[in-house]
Formats: sequence, structure tokens, C-alpha cells
Amino acid sequence: MDRIDLHILRELQNDGRLSNQELAHRVGLSPSPCLRRVRQLEQDGVIRGYRAIIDPEAVGRGFEVLVSVEVRRDRETVEAFEEALQDVPDVIEAYRLFGSPGCLLRIAVADLAAYERLWIERLTTLAGVTEVNSQIIMKRVKEPKGLPVDIRGA
Repeated sequence: MDRIDLHILRELQNDGRLSNQELAHRVGLSPSPCLRRVRQLEQDGVIRGYRAIIDPEAVGRGFEVLVSVEVRRDRETVEAFEEALQDVPDVIEAYRLFGSPGCLLRIAVADLAAYERLWIERLTTLAGVTEVNSQIIMKRVKEPKGLPVDIRGA
């Protein structure tokens, strides 16, 4: 990737709805080569997709919780736990960690009662779970804005 590709990535992260015409203008290309570069970045898997950022309150999921989960540390149990997480739509992010806790989840539900139901009925019943600790998010201080893309060194 060269400086122009990195510039394209930075612009699309800031606004994935840019027209090719506007994107080309911002990165200093004509539309045709700009579109070729974007398609190549998509084909190479550098650009994984495009999505809308939705207000959680607008879809009834304004109550967010960070949950640390300890799971028995054998391969089959960890794999079963991770597979089971795929079927829990309230878990919007999940990370396997080194050390303790073994897993960190970000959960979005309607309210405390909905989280309590999820905790009792799903989280504590997942394969190999030995401990579940919850931290309720008070306020989002910094929104995810994508990865820093530095074009200065390219």
C-alpha cells in the first residue's frame, strides 16, 4: 500500500458514504483510478465492509455492560464457549484475552432487567463458565472511530 491507498482508507473510515467522485477529489486522483484502488483494497481484504453506526437507544439497546468471563482453560471448553457466544445476539463484541479474565464481552440490552435475565439464563449457563463479573457502562467517553491511518510515513 502506498500513501494514496492509506489516504483512501483514512477518508473512507471517516465517511464510508463518500461518493467515488468526492473520494477521488480528496485523495488527488481522477475517479477511475480511485475506484480501481478501492476495489483492490476490498478484494485484498484491507477494507472488510461498510456499515451504519446506529444509536443504541434508538433500537432499544442503550444499556451496555462490559463483562469479564472466566472459562475452564482446555481447548474443547474454550472452543465450545466461543461457538456458543455466536448465538447470543446481545453480545456485540467478544475478546479472548491472555491472563485473567479469559474473556471480555461487550453486551447491549434494553435495561438492567434484560441484562439480569441474560446473565441468569445465558451467560452463566455457557460451556465452561466458572465466573462472570459485570461492569455497567456509565458513559461512553470516546466513540470508536476506526484505526489510526498514518499517511506521513508512507
